[in-house]
This record gives sequence, C-alpha cells and structure tokens, in this order.
Amino acid sequence: MKNKVHVPPIKIQGIKTKLVPWISENVEITENTRWVEPFLGSGVVGFNVARKNALFADSNPHTIAFYNQLKDKKITSSIVKQFLYEEGKILSEKGQEYYNYVRARFNEEQNPIDFLFLNRSCFNGMIRFNRKFKFNVPYGHKPQRFAQAYITKIVNQIKYLELAFEQNNWEFKCQSFEDTIKEANTDDFIYCDPPYIGRHVDYYDSWDEENELRLHELLINSEAKFMLSTWDNNEYRKNEYLDTVWKNCYKLNKEHFYHLGAKESNRKPMIEALITNYKITEKQIVERQPKSQYIQMDLFTTIEKKSTQHCV
Repeated sequence: MKNKVHVPPIKIQGIKTKLVPWISENVEITENTRWVEPFLGSGVVGFNVARKNALFADSNPHTIAFYNQLKDKKITSSIVKQFLYEEGKILSEKGQEYYNYVRARFNEEQNPIDFLFLNRSCFNGMIRFNRKFKFNVPYGHKPQRFAQAYITKIVNQIKYLELAFEQNNWEFKCQSFEDTIKEANTDDFIYCDPPYIGRHVDYYDSWDEENELRLHELLINSEAKFMLSTWDNNEYRKNEYLDTVWKNCYKLNKEHFYHLGAKESNRKPMIEALITNYKITEKQIVERQPKSQYIQMDLFTTIEKKSTQHCV
C-alpha cells in the first residue's frame, strides 16, 4: 500500500483511516487475490488495500448506490463540484431550513448526490435511519460548511475513486453479510468490519450476539483467509466474545485513541484487535503518518503500540 491513505467521500463514525496501514501490513493478499468486504462502511480500508479485483457490499443501500453511480459515471467529480457549490450557497443562506428540505427530498427521492450532501453537512458525519428507513440525522449547524476548500477536498476524494474504478474490477452490491460471504471462494480474502459487538447500536442494521455467532460460522466455513476488525478492551471492560466465539483464532492488538470531542479529556483509549484464521508474522511497526498525508480529518489519533498473540 502507498504511504498516503486516501479517505473516501462518504464519512461514517468509526472510520478507520489511521488504522489502514496497520491493517494493510497484516493482510495476506497478492495482486490476483479478490478482496471481499461484507461491511463496506465508508470504504476507507478496501479502497486503500484491495487490489485489482474486489467485491464490496453493505446493507446500507444509499452508500452502495452512491458508489455504483460514481462507478457508472452518473455522478462525476465535476457534477459534485457544481452541486455542492450551488447547494452549499443556499445552505449558507438558509441553514437548518434548507438542510431539512434536502433531507426530506432525499427521503422521498433517494438521490445519491443528496446523500453525499447530507452526509457532509449533518451532525458529526453520522449515518442513521429510523424504523421507516428514513434518514433522520439532525443538522450539523455549520452554514458555511461547503466553503471552496472543503468542496475541493471532497472533489479530490472522488477523483481518486474515478481513477481507481477505471483501473480495477471493483463490484458493489447491497446485500447481507451472509450473502456476501457465501459468494467468497477459497482463494479470496475476506475483510470484515462489523459493528463492534456490545458497543455500537446505531448501524444501519442492528448487531447482536446472534449476528456475531453467524458471522463466525460463515467465516470459518468459507475456508478463505479472513480478517476481522473488532475491539479488545478499554479501561472499563473487555470484549468477552474474543475468549468465547473467536477463541480459536489468532489476534493482533494495537492501542488506539478515539476522539469523542474537542477536549483532551474526551480522548478515550481502546485496544483494537484484528482477528484472523492465519498466523500473523510480526512485522515492522507502522510509522505514524504525518497529518499532511491524510486527505481528510477523521475521528481517531493512533498510538503505535501492538502485540501479537493467539487466542486461548
């Protein structure tokens, strides 16, 4: 993987920008390996680590629709530039009133470019839907959100994907993680970043113990190499599923800080875990990336500290 980590245009809470180098150095893929990702999220891991062939899937139809329209050139960087300029100008004048209007328009028409607008102007870059599958994240209260520099940043993120889509065979599907894993062959590499069990309840679909058990069963039976991103422990509690459901797998740890607010006191340490069905060879510690190497700020700052162990 190149030194620069490319951040995608869709934002989500929990985006793994700062963890991409760590993940990348521990996957076992070749140029011919197909990357299979059942929980696409923003796409930041796969878009940086996958090679020529990939299957990206998610249960959120709006993220998949956006990337498919970008792939099919129905949405382009020039279209996005003009759209965000025009819509952002109205937002700067009308604020929440216009945000609510676009949100209602999106819930009625489900236009992927409206989804991008909402995702980049809503509160904290959240993606959340109510029981009727209507986008219900409140306004982020930044009427000058789409300043020229911010639009340029988003456009550059899209330009990177436009080139990647031309050079690679990347497929996008809106489907369950079960269906995606069932499509995997023994020669594929499966990377999973599901909602963290016991921590996240605001994903597009809910996540519980039944899902965790089902995911484990499907990954083990796939006979493909796989990697799972999850949490190990924090200062308050431990992920009990690592010692039960995933006890026969290998584990790699890294300490990681979550930014939950502007204050230093709101930076909470978490021990992240990578779970695999293959033994990870200890590699060089990833050097901290200069801030200039990241196209967009995300939610994390990483401390480079890791250890390797096998689950018992």
